[in-house]
Amino acid sequence: MNRPSGPAVDRAESGEPKRQLRRAMDARHLVMIALGGVIGSGLFLSSGYTIAQAGPLGAVLAYLLGAFVVWLVMVCLGELAVTYPVSGSIHIYAARTMGPATGFATAWLYWLCWVVALGSEFTASGILMQRWFPNVDVWVWCVVFAAVLFTLNAISARVFGETEFWFALIKVLAIVALIVLGGMAIFGFTPLSSEPHEAVLLSNFVTPEGLLPAGLGGVLITSLAVFYAFSGAEIVGVAAGETKDPARNIPRALRSTVLRLLVLFVGSIVVIAALLPYDKAGVSESPFVEVFDIVGVPYAADIMNFVVITALLSVGNSGLYSCARMLFSLAEEGYAPRAFTKLTRRGIPMVALLVSLAIGLVSLITSVVAAETVYIVLVSIAGFAAVAVWMAIVAAQFFHRRQFLREGGDLSTLAYRTPMYPLVPILAFVLLTASIVAIAFDPNQVAALYFGIPFVGLCYLFFWLRYGRKGTVPERRDEEAPVA
Repeated sequence: MNRPSGPAVDRAESGEPKRQLRRAMDARHLVMIALGGVIGSGLFLSSGYTIAQAGPLGAVLAYLLGAFVVWLVMVCLGELAVTYPVSGSIHIYAARTMGPATGFATAWLYWLCWVVALGSEFTASGILMQRWFPNVDVWVWCVVFAAVLFTLNAISARVFGETEFWFALIKVLAIVALIVLGGMAIFGFTPLSSEPHEAVLLSNFVTPEGLLPAGLGGVLITSLAVFYAFSGAEIVGVAAGETKDPARNIPRALRSTVLRLLVLFVGSIVVIAALLPYDKAGVSESPFVEVFDIVGVPYAADIMNFVVITALLSVGNSGLYSCARMLFSLAEEGYAPRAFTKLTRRGIPMVALLVSLAIGLVSLITSVVAAETVYIVLVSIAGFAAVAVWMAIVAAQFFHRRQFLREGGDLSTLAYRTPMYPLVPILAFVLLTASIVAIAFDPNQVAALYFGIPFVGLCYLFFWLRYGRKGTVPERRDEEAPVA
């Protein structure tokens, strides 16, 4: 096979130290970075609403479907990430297989998705801090948290990976505690509670309206939100350029991430659905707090407030990392200002990091001063991007493998192979397309199509006008990136 080339790929293989982000992260860092990007307030705060919308069994089925789609996407991602182990590589997969304009649109969709998330995470964290510090304005906490995340990202990739490991670990431990203690409570064992609790078993799964009170339609609509809840797992691909021994560590991280997400998400939903009546689950407060109250965990509300703040900062930490690497990668390809390729001596793309944080703070400001105009547009595009980027990943794997086979490539030479090709990428693309189409029938999410599709069209138009159909860029993209 004529291996696709380009500045980012060439530099990834050349070993030029001044032009490389440092490969400092192990498989355990990748797993926790992926979990950190996925597990957020959606699970801790909104899972009860999901159960109330689809019913106990419907919510479990929706999360199982979501986990299955994540597996399909991740096994496609594995082959691409090992083939192109460069930072911010999600858009490079699309560019190498479907053309530079598609890669360009994918990059800006993904960047905007995380930039908007940054503003949301800062705001939500500040609001939660008011439980303990009611006299401190929310904006003060936003500034503090922004400074903390910037510092963690600015020191080194390994410091980022290590802190994200511990951030994510706190969330994982909270979920494991819910599954273990809640699972015991299902059978009537509540050793931490002074009051006895009868065994409910799976009685709450049988509602007056039947096993699926909202029908299969409720499951489908819920699954749309679940797909978004699982987004972030693809950060493994973004971090490929800073991973030690990518051929070994990336596949290990992908398998471990999918398995843990399946156990953590589905396990917690089963426990919550079993213990809380579906029409009351999460209506007044976090279902995690309600379950911890049942099992007798002291200071349950304060503990979960801390866990949720940690979850929000963890997602923001992963998001800021992704934004900076995406800008760096675009600049390496010649499709963004060369200043974004500037590295510190520790291998951090500082300009890209600063710009991403600044735009994230602008997004935060628009959520206050233009919530019904600019901010709703940004949020809508970000929601659309979550699924669109996954579609780009599975399509890229399909075309990558097809080209590889057409040129007589030997599958045994691939360090990681997506199983059951072409069924896996085709099935994933169909399911993701169905979720995009279904958005049109949900008035709460249809704005994602109104703004998301035109944004993609504008990305293509700008690219063709600026760089032409073949994406020709000035030769300066092959110059060596400066080191700060």
